[in-house]
Amino acid sequence: MSTTLPAEGLQAVLSRLGDANRTLARRYPGESLARQPVHTVYGGAHLFRAETAGRLGTLALQSLERHAPDAAALARVLELPEALADAVYERVVAKLHREPVEDYRLDFEDGFGDRPHAEEDATALSAAGEVARGLREGTLPASIGIRIKSLSDETKARSARTLDMFVSTVLAQGGALPPGFVVTLPKVMLPEQVTALVELLRLLERANGLPEGAIAVELMIESTQALLTADGRTNLPAMLAAAQGRCRGVHLGVFDYTASANITAQHQGPEHPACDFARHLMQVAVTGTGACVADGPTTVIPVGPTADVHRAWRLSYRAIQRALISGFYQGWDLHPAQIPVRYAACYAFFLGGVVVAAERLGNFIRKAGQATMVGNVFDDAATGQGLLNFFLRARNCGAVTLDEVQATGLTLEELEGRSFLRIVEARRHVIGSKERSTHASSDHR
Repeated sequence: MSTTLPAEGLQAVLSRLGDANRTLARRYPGESLARQPVHTVYGGAHLFRAETAGRLGTLALQSLERHAPDAAALARVLELPEALADAVYERVVAKLHREPVEDYRLDFEDGFGDRPHAEEDATALSAAGEVARGLREGTLPASIGIRIKSLSDETKARSARTLDMFVSTVLAQGGALPPGFVVTLPKVMLPEQVTALVELLRLLERANGLPEGAIAVELMIESTQALLTADGRTNLPAMLAAAQGRCRGVHLGVFDYTASANITAQHQGPEHPACDFARHLMQVAVTGTGACVADGPTTVIPVGPTADVHRAWRLSYRAIQRALISGFYQGWDLHPAQIPVRYAACYAFFLGGVVVAAERLGNFIRKAGQATMVGNVFDDAATGQGLLNFFLRARNCGAVTLDEVQATGLTLEELEGRSFLRIVEARRHVIGSKERSTHASSDHR
């Protein structure tokens, strides 16, 4: 067979393409293998104690028992499918006993407010001491962090001082930072603000003997200017680049964002079309970078008479389900009475899809093995990874049991490996070994 492409020109084209492909792979390494919490609970830093997560669980259970004492009651409020009601309720109760809070953020911004410098200094020290105590006593959530004030000119010095005092005190009293520790930067509008935070963290790490990159960051999108630059370009890629691999998540601040878009208070909320635009632009910019998108909270807090609590629960449930369907697996909770509905919405979502997802994932895994035996290429890894991620998320938050995961044909080791491609390769290797062994036995005979 003859060819007409000149070798030198062909090599030059493929080399340039290879450089571009490698750059793309560096920018979009894929979804993080770390556990993504289903929520982040925000609370004023001055209110935090080492036992806060457990206390929030107790209050969440009390709210559930008072306003929905059994599965039938919760099903009526949220309009849960009858087939799921008992499992959802039982697993929500178990979760509130076992791990009521997956992620917590001590807030030095809106939840703390503008206070005298001496008061914020004292709070930074006392809150850090409580985190250190929680670390020693094993009472902290799986991940925790702080939200500092913005790095605008008005608050940048205060923000840096609080960050320094808090981190240094936790390290001095606790000997280490909690696993999954993160610093949330609110009201970010410029990549230069992200760069400044990264430089501050690098200085802190060096001063305290931490490895570079030990402290992760989250960015909060709370204005239209955070999404688009003055010349109409998307701002998020530059912000992610400025984070230099530290960015774990990008959160939508519903209240501030809708206010910046001139939406009146009575219509501000996560279901407003303006928030849909922001979320999906964030999703497009962030997907594949290793960072996650987190939704904001619902605006109605479930307190007061049971009828008011039920109304707030329904609003929250609808918003969470809508977010999950759109691929946003994390949101905010601001009050303990919101937490039962957070888990109910997640559990109903995952349990409602578990049978079909299990069948599809099982078929993918079996086809991967068959492809090896007949010599075909199995090239639907992205879909397979998506199905695996479904079960990872469902298992992590307590929506499904290990037995339900293993119904797919996965082992616990394969699930915890978090990579569909590695599962396929390992199974192909096993099948290939068996085939070679069979052929060898036949030849010997």
